[in-house]
Amino acid sequence: MVPLEAIVPAAQNNINTQFILLEKGKITWDGQNKMCLGLVADKTAAVHLQLWGKECEAFEAGDIIRMENGIFSYNKNNLVLRAGRRGKVEKVGNFIMEFVETPNLSEVKWVPDPNNSNKYVQHSVISPHSRIFPPIP
Repeated sequence: MVPLEAIVPAAQNNINTQFILLEKGKITWDGQNKMCLGLVADKTAAVHLQLWGKECEAFEAGDIIRMENGIFSYNKNNLVLRAGRRGKVEKVGNFIMEFVETPNLSEVKWVPDPNNSNKYVQHSVISPHSRIFPPIP
């Protein structure tokens, strides 16, 4: 299992991690498919999670979710963690998990690594918190 702080944008299915779903947005339709965004976190970082189809109803805030072969990449200008076509997400528990809400890796500007054009590195923070799911005062 990889901590969220260790993930970087890439168009490959290879992220195996576990996190808690902090908040889930409303379901929208992308053509024929329904989707929703969520805010997930572990003890190292937070990130936006994109759920598709049946995944939207399968999870609620407080669920602890294990992801296998996930992707952290851009989808319509949003940097999101998602299962993709070959990945899998499943509920493995609920409510009891240590987490932090910052940094939010979806709110970081990533740039190509000058030493390796196949990798990305963090350049700057767009927002320390989620702009989609603002922190509750």
